[in-house]
Amino acid sequence: MPRRYLQLLILIAGLSLLGSLALTVPSLIAADPTKPAPVRTAPAAPATAPTNAPVAAKPAPKPPEDTYQYSFLLSKVIELIREQYVDEGKVSYKDLTYAALRGMLSSLDPHSQFLDEDSFAEMQKDTKGEFSGLGIVVGMKDGNLVVIAPMEDTPGYRAGIMPGDRILKIEGKATEKMSLLNAIKKLKGQRGEKVKLTLMHPPKTDDKDSKEKSAKTKDSKDAKEKNLGQVYEVELTRELIKVPTVRDAKLLPSDLTGDDKIGYIRLEQFGENTPQEFEDALVKLEGQGMQALVIDLRNNPGGLLDSAVEVAGKFLPSGQVVVSTQGRLAEQNYEYRARGMKKHPNYPIAVLINGYSASGSEIVAGALKDLNRAVLVGETTFGKGSVQSVQDLGNGIGLRLTTAKYYTPSKKTIHEVGVPPDIYAPISETEERGLMMARSPQLLSAEEKQEIRNLRDSQLDRAIGSLKSIRIYNQRQQQTAPATNAPAVPPATIPKS
Repeated sequence: MPRRYLQLLILIAGLSLLGSLALTVPSLIAADPTKPAPVRTAPAAPATAPTNAPVAAKPAPKPPEDTYQYSFLLSKVIELIREQYVDEGKVSYKDLTYAALRGMLSSLDPHSQFLDEDSFAEMQKDTKGEFSGLGIVVGMKDGNLVVIAPMEDTPGYRAGIMPGDRILKIEGKATEKMSLLNAIKKLKGQRGEKVKLTLMHPPKTDDKDSKEKSAKTKDSKDAKEKNLGQVYEVELTRELIKVPTVRDAKLLPSDLTGDDKIGYIRLEQFGENTPQEFEDALVKLEGQGMQALVIDLRNNPGGLLDSAVEVAGKFLPSGQVVVSTQGRLAEQNYEYRARGMKKHPNYPIAVLINGYSASGSEIVAGALKDLNRAVLVGETTFGKGSVQSVQDLGNGIGLRLTTAKYYTPSKKTIHEVGVPPDIYAPISETEERGLMMARSPQLLSAEEKQEIRNLRDSQLDRAIGSLKSIRIYNQRQQQTAPATNAPAVPPATIPKS
């Protein structure tokens, strides 16, 4: 047999084996043995239909694909490249196979990726809540690399990078065809190293007048340039980034809340310590007489699923489904339930969300909304609701594959849809920038401090207003309950507007 065709047969066998491994190897999902896992159960199977029920016609099965035909096609192309491509140094079997796998995985969705030796080793490292980088959380939106949130007191935050900014270039290299994993690798690096970014602010849509003016002059050069957004460059020095979780746990000032004692907790993301830090903040505020609570999940990119489930479960009865996952295989279908380890008072809750509340924050918001335990205020969330499992292919390589999607307790999908608010309260770019600046006043100039002196958080104001209305409603229900023998309506069942 000619050597070329022997190589083809060997390669076909190898590709078939690789496909088999991708389906059968276990996922590398690490768990902390010192912590109890959230209650996770497979959804109950539907009841068997009565024998006299009409049976729906099943669609005709698709004819099986010719596995050999397409495996042979792939190997044939690889051999043609190896024999005829002009640069012989780029056509090793390893390089071509890895390139094919990268393209194969990236064609599925932005979150499925082939992990070579370096990427897989990085993925397997223990997450200790700190890393060396720029302090910006990035993701893919509409095919573009965008900033989901800058972390406070980090190089990215101090440089004025904002949620929604599109990253156009990293060290002069365009990100248009760059995978999310490769972009993250380029942003991370050794402490003290510098990296240059080219970014673009999203187009300004601050108010109705500016939109109307832009529409009237849409053919002008100035309007077109404005619509493209502002492009800018920054050079940042990588630092050791300590990942924050719970911030600003406090009772809001009386000039905002009046006689009501309304607590406020901002969650930047969901890490290993978030449930305990959140619990400590709740206990502290409840000890100060808190009567209602605002949970701020704006610009929260998510994090650990178990932490998000535990945070939502603090306000739900034990055993209640918080989120479920559904995939093609039975073992990918799970229900994550609240454990109800400690009972908290049934005070009204408002959750602040925006277009950069993603993943874990969408799980919390979706569960509390579905179960009528909180009113959501702000804007529709990001829509990142898919499950990725990391699978070991051996020899130091692996893949990260989307295997399931998240669903809220009422079986609403999150992925590419997001969680809509109960009270729609958009915020302008100017207001959002001012609010982020106000979180680090020590970094501001005297002029910037004057600029934000009278700035109000309109979304927070709407949340406070909704909580005050709920408290008034509850009080009146409790006052009239003895006379009418009607039970008081808890905050969980109050209509939202």
